[in-house]
Amino acid sequence: MLKKCAICEKSSLQGKVLSRKGQHKAKGGTGSKIARWSKRKFLANLQKVKISVEGTSRKVFICAKCIKKGAFKKVAPKIKATT
Repeated sequence: MLKKCAICEKSSLQGKVLSRKGQHKAKGGTGSKIARWSKRKFLANLQKVKISVEGTSRKVFICAKCIKKGAFKKVAPKIKATT
């Protein structure tokens, strides 16, 4: 199963982590420079939710934004009978 929102198809984004060197100009230096960078991922806030899809219940990943909107129909949890 892909780590992607089932409704809006939001997934992870790629970015960089910057490592800076040098003293800032405001503190009397010549300014900070980018020394090196490395790749990183920005992950979407995905939650596993049990929803109703075409009459059947499925567990899918949904982002927090779609959960706030209420863009899906949740499946009611089964209640265990106590004897």
